[in-house]
Amino acid sequence: MSSIEKTAGNVAKQVKKRVTPRRKKSAQKPKAKIGLVCPYNIGLGGGVQECVLASRAELIKRGYDAHIITPLSKEAKENPPKGTILVGSGADIRSPFATTAQVSASINSDELQAIVDEENFDILHFHEPWVPVMSRQLLAKSNSINIATFHARMPEGFMTKTFEKMITPYTKSILKYIDSFVAVSDPAAYYIRSLTDEDVRIIPNGIDLKKYRYVKKKKATTKSKRTIFYVGRLEGRKGVKYLIDAFSQLNDTKTRLIIGGDGPERNKLENYADEYPELEIKFLGHISEKQKIRYLHEADLFVSPAIYGESFGIVLLEAMACGTPIVAGNNAGYASVMQGRGLISLVDPKDIGQFARRLALLLYDAELDKLWRKWALEYVKQYDYTKVIDKYESLYKELLKNRNR
Repeated sequence: MSSIEKTAGNVAKQVKKRVTPRRKKSAQKPKAKIGLVCPYNIGLGGGVQECVLASRAELIKRGYDAHIITPLSKEAKENPPKGTILVGSGADIRSPFATTAQVSASINSDELQAIVDEENFDILHFHEPWVPVMSRQLLAKSNSINIATFHARMPEGFMTKTFEKMITPYTKSILKYIDSFVAVSDPAAYYIRSLTDEDVRIIPNGIDLKKYRYVKKKKATTKSKRTIFYVGRLEGRKGVKYLIDAFSQLNDTKTRLIIGGDGPERNKLENYADEYPELEIKFLGHISEKQKIRYLHEADLFVSPAIYGESFGIVLLEAMACGTPIVAGNNAGYASVMQGRGLISLVDPKDIGQFARRLALLLYDAELDKLWRKWALEYVKQYDYTKVIDKYESLYKELLKNRNR
């Protein structure tokens, strides 16, 4: 046996070790084989990861053979998530916009080729394909239909222009491999539309409505305290400092502020909150999905004051599905979600006076509270994952039909 054949055999064995056990073959042939490519550590929380996991679950229900291709991480090495193909390795990076993520860092080219040859996907669906390095290498080797979904929104400003100059040559190099472009919102589509004349479809993110099923809340008068709740990363762009300032202006000792999540700004924010000893401000740190849902249900008001960098706003949908009124930053991504009556929820977090007045309006006006909840519970239905996957499935069928021609 030649050295080349030995190398190929070893790579194939490594790939098989990293692929989680397959489901037993059913009598019915799957509609198509789909690889969902996620450049981020699938074991860590995040909007893209949640979208990919939920998409796979729904596609399997519909008779597709769906797998997730994602970087190998320390967490997944011993206990890989079901239905995943783990490749290369992941590393923590800090973007110029103060966000930290674990992305693919190194990929063995032979390993990727072995996956392409062995799996023979009909469709490879790349989420955030501009994130180095896995998607670029996989696109170059793919013989499948390639779909790209863009999630991120570039914030405005000098730093954005500098960052765009850095990543644009890399992003342009992948465009020729992509058969269909999708973005989760118009703000998320802005950057990619500046690079291509191809049509960019808008298919929003979604949630599993059953998971957040609304339960009727007790009247505020029966509780000892009202609750304002925030959950998310504690980093500058999320605007939590402005939330603390606005909360302090309420000067309401019968309302508490609960902050869930962790991040680089946590210690600074806790020290800042200590300047208001008369107010109840509680930091929970990292919380589980189950805890997050419980707090969303128990809260009288959910607040997400992000000042930039949001392309959509899944957490806003989650609060709506729980029947909890929202005050949110007026960034482009949140504005794409908060339409109709939801416009009343948008506020400039840096205008502390306006921010505080909006908190008071949605916290204390019982009639508005009732109207808002009624609107939200109906409005959010369009974002259920079953309806979002309807749109993706329609796209898959269209592209498969065109290829068969």
